[in-house]
Amino acid sequence: MKFKRRTELKKGQLDIAPLIDVVFLLLIFFMLTSSFIFQPGIKVNLPKAVTSEAVHEKSLVILITDKDMIFLNERAITTNELNSRLRIAAKEKKPLLIKADRHASMGKIVEIWDMCRDTGISQINIATSQEIE
Repeated sequence: MKFKRRTELKKGQLDIAPLIDVVFLLLIFFMLTSSFIFQPGIKVNLPKAVTSEAVHEKSLVILITDKDMIFLNERAITTNELNSRLRIAAKEKKPLLIKADRHASMGKIVEIWDMCRDTGISQINIATSQEIE
């Protein structure tokens, strides 16, 4: 006696529901991991100091790289533009923070320091990293 199957399997057809699930999981995985990529910033190695203190005020930040490039609030700027921006900051009585790379030339740092004092900025801070004992 031979029984006949009620459901017949057709050859050559795939169930695509699991395939769609896997594709969506991969899509979600790549979307989530791509958001953790950090934007490149300006790399500065600050000099170390034993007696450094934290500055809690909102201040203008002048950044000097090891190649003596000048940035004001993370935007590249020339010395002429910096001079005009410093005059505006002096009128607003904003404090200034100079973040200079440890390999930046001392001449460039002193030049910017003098420019700040000439424009009338009285509170000038230099950023350092604390030395670990």
